[in-house]
Amino acid sequence: MPTLSLEALARYRTGTFRLKKRLTSKEDAVEFVNERGFIYFWPIREITLPSLWTAAAGDRPVADAHDDPGHITWGWKDSLLGKKAWYYAKVLRKKATIISLQAAPYFYALTENYGSPAEDYLTIYEQGRLTLEAKQVYEVLLDKGPLDTVTLRKAAHLTSNGSETRFNRALSDLQADFKILPVGVTEAGAWHYAFSYDIVPRHYPELLEQARYIGELDACRKLAELYLRSVGAAQLRDITRLFGWKPELARKVLEHWQQKGLLQGGLTLEKHPGEWFALVEILE
Repeated sequence: MPTLSLEALARYRTGTFRLKKRLTSKEDAVEFVNERGFIYFWPIREITLPSLWTAAAGDRPVADAHDDPGHITWGWKDSLLGKKAWYYAKVLRKKATIISLQAAPYFYALTENYGSPAEDYLTIYEQGRLTLEAKQVYEVLLDKGPLDTVTLRKAAHLTSNGSETRFNRALSDLQADFKILPVGVTEAGAWHYAFSYDIVPRHYPELLEQARYIGELDACRKLAELYLRSVGAAQLRDITRLFGWKPELARKVLEHWQQKGLLQGGLTLEKHPGEWFALVEILE
C-alpha cells in the first residue's frame, strides 16, 4: 500500500491548525473559522480538528489558570454571541463547536427540522426521539423568547435536586439538533455568568431557507470536504466518530471525493494502522 508521510501530514496541519501564525484578535478568529468551515472551541480528546484554543494558545493542554493568555479565546467567544459572526453551540459530539455561516446550512440540512419550528419538535417527541425535559425547555423558549439558564430552568419546571443533569442534557440535545443555541451571556446565577438561549429559527431564520434544497448526501459531502481540508488525512472511523454517520454513508462520501480527485485512499501511515485517506496535494 502507498505510504503517507507523517512529516508531510504534520507540516500540512501546522498551517491549517494555525500552530505558527497564531490568532491575536476576534477578527482573526472569525476569519479562521471562515477558512476552516468549522472548528472546536477547545481541543477534544481523540478527535483531530482545529480548535480556537490551539490556534491562539498553541498546541498545549487547556490551562487551568484563569489568567492564562490563551483564555482570551473565552472573551472572543462570549463577545460574539448573538452577533451572527459565526454559529456557536454544542454540535459535533455535543461539544462546543464554532461553525462558519457558510457551512451552517449544511449542518442544518442533516437535522430533522424540516418544517414549522412550532410543530416539528412535537412529532419527534411523540416518536420517542426527544426527551420530556428537552420538550419542556424548547417550549419555554418558543413561547417566551431568549432566557438565561437560571430563568429557563425555573420556567421549564426543572429545578428539583435531581433535575440538573436532565436539564443540562436537554440543553445539549437541543443544541446538537440545531433547535436552540446560546445567544448571549448574562449575570444570572450565583456565579453572575450564564448563557442566554433562544430557538435557532428565531435567531437564524435564514437557515431554514438556505438548507431547504441541500440534500443529505450533498451536505455530507460538503462537511467531509471541509473536515478533510482541515486535517489533511483521516480514516473512515474518524469521520463516523466526529459526525455520527453510519460507516456505509461515510465510505460513500470518501469514494465520491476519490473519484473527484480530491483524495487518495488505500494509504498507510507510520505507527497508525489501518487504511488512510489523504488529500492528493499532500502526496505530491
